[in-house]
Amino acid sequence: MSTVYDKYELVVGLEVHMQLMTKSKAYSGDANEYGNLPNTNVSAISLGHPGTLPRVNSKSVECAIKLALACGMDIHKYVFFARKNYFYADLPKGYQITQDKTPICTGGQIKIKTEDNSDKWITITRAHLEEDAGKSMHDQDPFDTLIDLNRAGVPLIEVVSEPEIRSSKEAYNYLTELRKLVRYLEICDGNMEEGSMRCDANISVRIKGETAFGTRCEVKNMNSIRNVQRAIEYEMKRQIDVIEAGGTIQQETRSFDAANGTTFSLRSKELAHDYRYFPEPDLQPLLISQKQIEDLKAQMPALPQELHDKYVSQFGLSEYDAMVLTNEKEIALWYEELIKHTKNYKSACNWINGPIKAYLNENALHIDDFTASPEQIASAIALVDDGKISASAAAEKILPELVKHTSKNALQIAEELDLIQSSNEDEIIGLAKEILEAWPDKVANYKNGNKGMMGLFMGELMKKSGGKANPKMATAIFQDLLK
Repeated sequence: MSTVYDKYELVVGLEVHMQLMTKSKAYSGDANEYGNLPNTNVSAISLGHPGTLPRVNSKSVECAIKLALACGMDIHKYVFFARKNYFYADLPKGYQITQDKTPICTGGQIKIKTEDNSDKWITITRAHLEEDAGKSMHDQDPFDTLIDLNRAGVPLIEVVSEPEIRSSKEAYNYLTELRKLVRYLEICDGNMEEGSMRCDANISVRIKGETAFGTRCEVKNMNSIRNVQRAIEYEMKRQIDVIEAGGTIQQETRSFDAANGTTFSLRSKELAHDYRYFPEPDLQPLLISQKQIEDLKAQMPALPQELHDKYVSQFGLSEYDAMVLTNEKEIALWYEELIKHTKNYKSACNWINGPIKAYLNENALHIDDFTASPEQIASAIALVDDGKISASAAAEKILPELVKHTSKNALQIAEELDLIQSSNEDEIIGLAKEILEAWPDKVANYKNGNKGMMGLFMGELMKKSGGKANPKMATAIFQDLLK
C-alpha cells in the first residue's frame, strides 16, 4: 500500500574521513597509535607551539595515490595545502591543515549493489588529505570536558561522494565497499568504533521527478555503518513529515542518537563555509611525479572487485560465494593460496565458508591463526573428490587433526583413523542385497513412489560397512537393484 512517503525521493551524499595507517602523524614525527595514554603522542609541533614547522608525511601521500588508482581517480600532480580556521577546544593550532582548492585527487567511482541487487556506480567528487583534531571527552568527569590530543595531527583522507545515493541500503553498501577497499589497500583499518573511519551524511528529499535538490541536513557522530543507515532512514521520514505539515527544512548540522534511533539539532549551518581558508605558508606545494604514480601502481594488490569478477567469470562461483570470499582480504588471500593446490574451486570455496570458518568461530581465531595449511586442505579436497572419504568425515574428523598435525596430509590421517571408504563393488552389492531382502515392505514403499526410503537403505548400509562404503557407488547400486 502506497503512503505519503512514496511521493518523495531520497538524496544522499557521504563524506567519509579515514585515518591513514602511517607510523607517524600527518605533519610531525609524533606516533600515530590508537589506545595510548592520553596526551602522550604529542610534541611541540602537534601542540601548535610558536615557531614550529610542519613537514608532509610522504606515506600519507602514497596512501592517497593508492586509493586514487583503485577508484580510477584523477591524481593532481601540483597540490597546495591550506589552513582551515575554526575554533575547537581540541584543535590546538586553531586551524586544520587540509587541501581546499587543490585536492590531491578528483573523480573516480565506486561500484555498489542497489536495493534490487543491480550494479550502480557512485561518483566520487574529491578526495583530499588533512589532519585530524584531538578528542573531547564529556563523560569522564561530571564537571569538566577532558581533552586528549593524541589524535591531533593524525593523517586523514576525506572522500566526498556526489549526491547519487538514493536509499539507506545504497549508503550502507557504499560504505561497506569503501571500507573493504581501503582494507585491501592497507591504508586504513576501517574500525568505525575506534573512530578511524567516520562518516557524515548530507541528506535531503524531493518530490520524485524533480531535478532541483531540497535543503540538506548534515548528520554527524555515527559510529557504525548500520547507524549511518538508521540515521538516513529516520532523517528522511523526519524531513518528509516537516514538509507535509507545511513546514520548511532548515539547513543544519544534526547528530544521531543510537539509543533511540533519532537525530537532533546541533547547530545552524548559516556560517557553514566561513572557515577563512588560505594557503598554508609553512608547507611547499606538493609535487607528484608520474614515476611515483607508476611505482605505486606496480605495488597495487588484487582488489576485491577484480577478485570477485574472476571468481564468477573464470571459476564459475555464484555471486554470493564470490562476495563472501572477498569480504575480508585475509580470507581472499587464503583462498588464492588454496587454489594453487586444487582446481576444484567450488569445493575450495565451500571449505573456507563452511568448516574452516566454523572452526575459526568456535575457537575465536582469525584466519591468520589457522595452523592447517592450504596445501593440507587441498589434500582433503582431493580425497573427497577421489571418493576415498566422505565430505562429512573430512570436515568433522580430518580437519581437527590437520590443525593439530601440520606436517601430515589428509591421506595419512585418513589411514591412521581408518576412514578410507570402500569402493569394492562386489562387497557393497552384497551388503545392499542383504538390506533389501531384510526390508521387503520398505522396498515395496520405494517402488510405490516413496523415494525417501533410499535414506533408510543408505543408513543401514553405512552401519553395516562401518561408515566406509563409498556413498556415490552405494546409491547407484541401490538404484540399480531397485529397478
